Amino acid sequence: MSYSVLIVDDEPLTLVTISRGLSAEGFDILTASSGEDALKSFHEEKPELVLLDIVLPGIDGVEVLRQVKAESPATIVVMMSAYHMVDRAVEAMKLGAYDYLIKPFHLADLSATLKRACEMLALRVRVRDTVETAKGQYDFGRVVTKNAVMREVLEVARKAAETDRTTILIQGESGTGKGVLARAIHYASPRANQPLLELNCATLPDALLESELFGFEPGAFTDARRRKEGLLERAHDGTLFLDEIGNMSASVQAKLLRVLEEGTFLRLGGTRSIKVDVRLIAATNTNLKEAVADGRFREDLFYRLNVVPIVIPPLRERLEDILPLALGMVQWFNHELKKNFVGFTPEAAELLERYPWPGNIRELKNVVERTMILAPEGNIDVASLPEEIRDHEDTKEDLSITDGNSFTGDMLVSLRELEDDYIHKVLAATGNNKTQAAKILGIHPTSLMRRLKKEPVLN
Repeated sequence: MSYSVLIVDDEPLTLVTISRGLSAEGFDILTASSGEDALKSFHEEKPELVLLDIVLPGIDGVEVLRQVKAESPATIVVMMSAYHMVDRAVEAMKLGAYDYLIKPFHLADLSATLKRACEMLALRVRVRDTVETAKGQYDFGRVVTKNAVMREVLEVARKAAETDRTTILIQGESGTGKGVLARAIHYASPRANQPLLELNCATLPDALLESELFGFEPGAFTDARRRKEGLLERAHDGTLFLDEIGNMSASVQAKLLRVLEEGTFLRLGGTRSIKVDVRLIAATNTNLKEAVADGRFREDLFYRLNVVPIVIPPLRERLEDILPLALGMVQWFNHELKKNFVGFTPEAAELLERYPWPGNIRELKNVVERTMILAPEGNIDVASLPEEIRDHEDTKEDLSITDGNSFTGDMLVSLRELEDDYIHKVLAATGNNKTQAAKILGIHPTSLMRRLKKEPVLN
């Protein structure tokens, strides 16, 4: 990638020499011989790099640096100064200069400095692209739901995301998408461009969990040979997501409470208080109120975490979401697995909706992936579904017709009514895309339109 560099110096020979050298290395060159010209060129051209002499006619280089940084903090500025001006170069570093070079210097030294600066610019671009990708992936608008309760959950999450510091506690069964919701909150918040770090408290023993969170100083324990920053420090200005927080020991709970109350903590083995600005999102699949009552979780920490409580309903309480979620997963795995599946047969869709999904969305995703790996392409039928779904018996309503006594009169519906119900579910799942719905149903779009037109209109 070619970067533009603004070279600012009042010595014509210096301008020509540096310009030729950097131009040969592929930089796009801009030049200015005074502070005023430098600011004018910077405002108009917005170069990524500025090579700036300290001594200039009119506005000096330090003031140019100050104004450039005020307008564009991300711009990389390298100062040039004579040996007797080193103190001013140090002042420039405190104002945000990337580096400084003492005149006279070799072009090789300048080239090495700018190479490091370009690597930093490239890293910033990659980080920005990663953040933008994550914002799109975890956008609230991408959450698939037609469930009224889940819509309320998303509305609360959206409002909570707008705040900068509010602590959020997400509760729900395993596999309901607590981590996905936490990421959506972060990337919709004012902290979206800052770090999002995650830690599952259930996967680490107490001592390791404590060192991961707070870091440690050399000598804090046997293997602590050098200082380590904890997640709290690394998440400064960003968000820390602690999953399964109900598994946290009492000693770690006490230290986390101090972070929430004072914004400070000590590294293990440390004596210096470290201040951080971190937004905490916690999640659990256990009932923390019961844990408080049993003495397993601190009551004061619970109330600190539970500022904005969010409870995600299990998938078995979101029946209208099962088919849309499954169809979305089919499209995603088509891309990942290089497959060409269409959807589900009506019978297979019915089984998906009757199954209780104890593993929630995570289990549904695993089932769809497994089925698409093993089944023939096209519409997924009953025979292709895993045995546990095919053999599940719905205790609420047994639809088996082997025993005529299983039905009451008001339970009997016509085949046409069953087909109409499935057609409307597929339409809803595809966002009323009739072409896609017809493909899933295995009929021509004209046939679908004709079928819809024949439906009675209820006044």
